[in-house]
Amino acid sequence: MATTQVQVSPDKEAAGRSNERTPDPCIVVIFGASGDLTKRKLLPALYHLQQANLLPKDFAVVGVARRPLEASFAPDMKEGIIAGGGVEDNDPKLAPFVDRVQYHAMNFDDAAGYDALKKKLAELDGKFNTKGNRLFYLATAPEYFSDIITYLGQNGMAQPKADKDGHAPWVRTIIEKPFGHDLESARALNDEVNKVFNEDQIFRIDHYLGKETVQNILVFRFANGIFENVWNRNYIDHVEITAAESIGIEGRGPFYEQAGALRDVVQNHVMELLSFVAMEPPVSFQADAVRAEKVKVWKAISPIHPADTVRGQYGPGIVDGKTVPGYRQEDRVHPRSQTETYAAIRLEIENWRWAGVPFYIRAGKRLPKRVTEITIQFKQPPMLLFKGGECHDSSAIKPNLISMRIQPDEGISLRFGAKLPGPSMDISPVHMNFSYADAFGKSSANGYERLLLDAMLGDGTLFAHRDGVEATWALMTPILKAWAETPVKDFPNYAAGTWGPSAADALLESEGRKWRKL
Repeated sequence: MATTQVQVSPDKEAAGRSNERTPDPCIVVIFGASGDLTKRKLLPALYHLQQANLLPKDFAVVGVARRPLEASFAPDMKEGIIAGGGVEDNDPKLAPFVDRVQYHAMNFDDAAGYDALKKKLAELDGKFNTKGNRLFYLATAPEYFSDIITYLGQNGMAQPKADKDGHAPWVRTIIEKPFGHDLESARALNDEVNKVFNEDQIFRIDHYLGKETVQNILVFRFANGIFENVWNRNYIDHVEITAAESIGIEGRGPFYEQAGALRDVVQNHVMELLSFVAMEPPVSFQADAVRAEKVKVWKAISPIHPADTVRGQYGPGIVDGKTVPGYRQEDRVHPRSQTETYAAIRLEIENWRWAGVPFYIRAGKRLPKRVTEITIQFKQPPMLLFKGGECHDSSAIKPNLISMRIQPDEGISLRFGAKLPGPSMDISPVHMNFSYADAFGKSSANGYERLLLDAMLGDGTLFAHRDGVEATWALMTPILKAWAETPVKDFPNYAAGTWGPSAADALLESEGRKWRKL
């Protein structure tokens, strides 16, 4: 039964698009297009934009990868759009869209291949009237970022020349995570990219920021006066952020051995969520204003002591009723691997709003369920009124909570106390729930739609700036170094299908708190 009512205009689709801008004609060039991301996420997202009439009329996609896939690429992308995008095979817009999907085979470190690509894109400008505008999407392994960026610059594809009337086409690049593996490498990569592209041409993507539930954090806080007034250290006891996955590493052993939970999830996804929860109101939703407030949050975080961190690695266990192997038994994982599949951190933000409020973060694989949630727990009011007398059990009175469910059951819930029916003053916790699916209907969007559209429009609000990337790496790098210097002797230290190592529970219990049961 739905617990939320939402009123919308009869023509909500038109109303929702009334202020949208359509991007200029352009070609989206996807490096690493033979990978899973392009088929499952990027092409379905682009097609969703086409369905919503948010793509320019003059538009094309060029996939770039090493394998010779000229004949099969477009049909394969069509299958991905149908399977992953909730699209019918006979959708009238599908065939014309697929006709604009092209392919170019080349090695990313082959200079001659870029010259051929440049010529191909020029030909497509003539065929599809895309006017020389380019969005380069780097969906490759990180080791290819440097080569691709360097060769784009050397072949004059990063800073196009103006025509006789002084008009130059625009060029932008989206760079997938991970952006570096520590502070030093992130700075070096930023320097390399900035030698070729101006900062306003660079869009460092974190797909979490494409989720409606993440963007709604700012609306929830700043558009509702009843919440912002209590969003501070005077009323909030602590904040929890959980990013849990029930899956393992899904055959990505070599990648995960180099990454681990801290690099893969905490440094980017979780720190972005934290910044939205903790930031001050920006003066506008323009990119520079939002980014400035996020960076202020990250720079106000006190150095994180290794004693306030926990790392874990899953062993064999049961998930969803099935027996699964431990991390060290996964394909292409070292049998004595020290890579963490779970990380928990306690941190504090030393500013006027948050001083003294602990933030507890946890992220891990092979946990009991897939869930990303932010929980705001408020301070308990004085309980003397409810001790003895008509209230039989004052310990049943639970603190107020606001829980923002980012995925998969997107929504927000508020927990408060209510009187149980009867002659006594007994109190029970109850929940007021808002569900995105109940309120707005289910959506087949995957979060990349907004990010791709913003990049084509040149709006960097939901993308990372180099200052932000370096600020979060500055927090995580000392932890990584401390962990590298002190190998763990008890790995694996939690069974698959459980909520992580016991040390993570102790991290909160030492302060009289417990992780919220999800």
